[in-house]
Amino acid sequence: MKRLDTRDPGFEAEFASLLTAREEQGQEVHKPVADILASVRRDGDATLCALTERFDRLPLTPDRLAFTADEIAEACTQVSPELMAALDVAAQRIESFHKAQMPSDIRYTDDAGMTLGMRWIPLDAVGLYVPGGKAAYPSSVLMNAIPARAAGVSRLAMCVPTPDGVINPLVLAAAHRAGVTEIYRVGGAQAVGAMAFGTQTIRPVDRIVGPGNAFVAEAKRQVFGHVGIDSIAGPSDVVVIADSATDPRLIALDLLAQAEHDELAQATLITPDAAFADKVIEAVRTELNTLVRTAIASASWERNGAVLVVRDLEEAVALANRLAPEHLELMVDDPEALFARVRHAGAVFLGRFCPEAVGDYVGGPNHVLPTSRTARFASGLSVFDFMKRTTFLAGGPDALRRIGPAGVALAQAEGLEAHALSISARLDALAQTTPEA
Repeated sequence: MKRLDTRDPGFEAEFASLLTAREEQGQEVHKPVADILASVRRDGDATLCALTERFDRLPLTPDRLAFTADEIAEACTQVSPELMAALDVAAQRIESFHKAQMPSDIRYTDDAGMTLGMRWIPLDAVGLYVPGGKAAYPSSVLMNAIPARAAGVSRLAMCVPTPDGVINPLVLAAAHRAGVTEIYRVGGAQAVGAMAFGTQTIRPVDRIVGPGNAFVAEAKRQVFGHVGIDSIAGPSDVVVIADSATDPRLIALDLLAQAEHDELAQATLITPDAAFADKVIEAVRTELNTLVRTAIASASWERNGAVLVVRDLEEAVALANRLAPEHLELMVDDPEALFARVRHAGAVFLGRFCPEAVGDYVGGPNHVLPTSRTARFASGLSVFDFMKRTTFLAGGPDALRRIGPAGVALAQAEGLEAHALSISARLDALAQTTPEA
């Protein structure tokens, strides 16, 4: 764990290393992923079954790739009424927020008489990847599927790995609540390949969304262009800006809530109070002794955790903007004042009673967010990821007379003769007729 102070002479060098520390910890997976994708594209279901048996220890035949409706219904019966009610609370809030994002079409006629516009159209089919492995995330099902449904996507295909044939019933219950009925017990790069290229059983989709491990992220990178993707997700991260009026234990728990995700996760505290920083560090040590996922959280905190002591909260926000975190908590007296200065963050959580964990489950905004400092130019998942824009133009003779000559001049300047003639031939024809009234 790094402890830095902006007053120290070597701060900038240490901070620069903090920005890039996790880049060297990734796996080199390009070649094995390329091989898997090529095999899926060539052999389809046969590759899916072979790799599922190899990696997930689950023998499959093509007719068993998909969960049946009865299996999904049975899984729902295994979930307690209390958890089903919690799923419903989360689903309603996520749906409400994402429906509020829906954009309006544009159509207007300008001074030249041209009618211009833009129409939003939902994608036909979307693939959802839901992680298995170290943890099962029913919340990710809701966060990926509900915005797609809100956008109007008609077909959702979901892939989720089931090591040893085991799946958390809550994952299937979440899929059922989100309206997903096409679910496959396939994970890894091979699942991404199946959704991108299609197999004998799984029809291809137009876009793939959802987080996964290094192999899944690399597979999404390699199929991009053939299909759309949401992003190349890296390890999770959080930056917490806190003052000394905050309970150190609560800040420690917020940091560990990220650390327990993955050994590569990064949790960073920024505070203007050195004594408070020490209290949080001690609280982290104490809480690590109580967590079920202590080994993972400890590795994350020791390798990637950081505590930055700054001169004031203004400097804290400046550093947060440079970190461009996936999650940013503002645990201070006046979070709105700090928020006004935030430029780069995937999601921001304002106030001492609004921890990032609320956003993971029941806040409403999406928890699929830009990682690895990509919040400098990227945004979290939304209905816009499941829609595309089509622009349109309409104009009659008068409009062409007004704007056509400028188009001819520009086409000729670019040396594109047919472009110029496409317009000028119509203008010549109009010159031989009486202009419309």
